[in-house]
Amino acid sequence: MSPPLRVVDSITELGGQDAGCIAVSGSHGGISSARYALAARPLIAVFNDAGVGKDAAGLAALPFLQGHGIAACTVAHDSARIGEARSTLHDGIVSHCNELARALGVAPGQACRAVVERLRG
Repeated sequence: MSPPLRVVDSITELGGQDAGCIAVSGSHGGISSARYALAARPLIAVFNDAGVGKDAAGLAALPFLQGHGIAACTVAHDSARIGEARSTLHDGIVSHCNELARALGVAPGQACRAVVERLRG
């Protein structure tokens, strides 16, 4: 059975009932977003890199979630609209990923839609 797909404009929309899902969000990949993803425990969480930002704040979710056993990646801010999950899914191009995401076959340059289709089998 393929993992369920949750497409949410804000990662805050996820809850415990979403454990094991593929979570595609419009949220930035900052640490505050990472905490919501951690609570939901998806198979993989997809965020927007929000331009990466000062001290790579837009990517902070990736190592944080790696440390908690959750795959995570971001799409490039210039490929998808921040805050719009449908844009993340349909237009997003992976820009960064943690090692757990790489183990699932995710790599920078891939289309988010293709990643999701492959993970859903």
